[in-house]
This record gives sequence, C-alpha cells and structure tokens, in this order.
Amino acid sequence: MFKRILVPIDGSETSKKALGVAVQMASEAGGSIRIIHALDDLSFMSGHDRRGDLISVAQENAKTLLAEAAASARAKGIDADWKFIEKLGVRLGETVASEASEWNADLIVVGTHGRKGLERVLLGSGAEQVIRAAATPVLIVRGGG
Repeated sequence: MFKRILVPIDGSETSKKALGVAVQMASEAGGSIRIIHALDDLSFMSGHDRRGDLISVAQENAKTLLAEAAASARAKGIDADWKFIEKLGVRLGETVASEASEWNADLIVVGTHGRKGLERVLLGSGAEQVIRAAATPVLIVRGGG
C-alpha cells in the first residue's frame, strides 16, 4: 500500500487531477502526501530586462499554488506538506526523482497531457521524464475528459 505519495503540480488541470487521485489514495491508505513544484527552466525569460522581477513573481505564484493545494488536501483530512524546489538547469524528471528518493516516497502521482507525435517531440513530456528518472513507482493520471 502506498502511504507516502509525492505529487508534482504546475497549476494545470492535469496536475489538479493527479492531486485529486493522490488525495484519494492517501485517504484510503491513511497516508500522507508531499506536493512539489519545481522551477527548472527560465529560458523563456532570457534577455528580458525585468528578469529578476519575473523570477520573483514565478516563485511567489508557485508558493501560493503549493500552499493552496496543501490546504485543500488537509481540509479532506490528509497529512500534506509542500515544497518549492528551484534547480535551474536540472530537468524536471531528475528533480522529481531526487525529491521522491529524499522524502522516501512510495509512489509518485503525476498528471500528463497525453501529447502525441510532433507536439510531444517539440514540447517534451514531464511525465515521461519522471518515469525515466525515478526509481520510485509512478502513477500517470491522464488529463482530458
């Protein structure tokens, strides 16, 4: 049974769905969850005059997102905490895998947009990165209908 569940979120509908699944699993198992958000790539800000301001806004938005997600889980009786991780230049999958190992997670629950073909090649897949990097079992929650 999975009692320590790690959930990376980004504010998307698919990550919200993954969080819901993790909360349900933790509830059924009497477990706990750790909700994480990783700031790993700032390439979209390169050359921007106000880069420092944008980084601060991204950090604050992530922390607000995490705190709200943890509060929502706690309101359902789940032992939940959150962690903001800033590892610039480190791929998301490696960051999630490392956190799962450090926290001794039994399971990682991650949402996926289910991209295929050229869209997946061009945009990449965070869920796929997690699967490849993690020694911890990974449950993929598909977005959409």
